[in-house]
Amino acid sequence: MPRPAYRSRSLRRVKVKTPGGRTVVHYEKRAKGVPKCAVTGQPLGGMNSKVYRFGISTRAPSRPYGGVVSHKVLARAIRYAVRR
Repeated sequence: MPRPAYRSRSLRRVKVKTPGGRTVVHYEKRAKGVPKCAVTGQPLGGMNSKVYRFGISTRAPSRPYGGVVSHKVLARAIRYAVRR
């Protein structure tokens, strides 16, 4: 049985063949998903998702709700707020 830290499903199990011919299980972190819009669920453009060592403020666009909602949703919300 693996030790308690490796029993979590947040780690991905990968079967690896060793040079000696045995098959062992390696535990890896799961791949991160693409940032998505909170309203529509579509992938966000403008997010620099390749650079994870920087914070969200560096990666996200510098507009209001940048990195949270898509530009189309934001434009629609601004139009709605102005017209009311």
